[in-house]
Amino acid sequence: MALDRSGLPRTASRRDPLIAGGDVTTAPDERELLAGWVLWSPFENRIVEAVHVVRPLTFPYVPGLLSFRETPPLLAAARKLRREPDAFLVDGHGRSHPRRFGLACHIGLLLNRPTVGCAKSRLVGDFETPGASRGACTMLRHAGEVIGVVLRTREGVSPVFVSVGHCCDLTSATRIVLACCRGLRLPEPTRLAHQYVTVEAVRRWR
Repeated sequence: MALDRSGLPRTASRRDPLIAGGDVTTAPDERELLAGWVLWSPFENRIVEAVHVVRPLTFPYVPGLLSFRETPPLLAAARKLRREPDAFLVDGHGRSHPRRFGLACHIGLLLNRPTVGCAKSRLVGDFETPGASRGACTMLRHAGEVIGVVLRTREGVSPVFVSVGHCCDLTSATRIVLACCRGLRLPEPTRLAHQYVTVEAVRRWR
């Protein structure tokens, strides 16, 4: 996957890359899931497209098996996108998972697109705390293997946990996440996706 100087994917078809951020929320009665994607233009800093689906909840919450719960509705929502993202970004783990195959890996493999996991908390592994400045990072290691990067996206806030999902390397994944952070802790695509599915959930269930 080629990157431009900003750290974002570069394609031959267009100069402006598009990053899709995904999120999922659960109905109050835990019978349905609402999954959505926000397609974000980093150069224009705007939402290009937003789509969502509602699907029955068919898998219980089991720590470490989140992808079996959230992948089906996220895939269904991704198929509604009219424009093809250059990369998918999910609020979850990729290879930084006990089985080395978290939500970002499932999504990326089934879509066969570059996919990055950016989680708010560690699932497994050990690390040294990165420096306080934006862009400071350390390696996340487990069982003698580097499985992710602990990245400070903003000075004075807790780091995020970046890992490979599919069709990218760890350096590229880290650069994409950092390039998508615009003064806040979380990257814009997943932050906006969370806002979007929250609003749609309120409309449907509350």
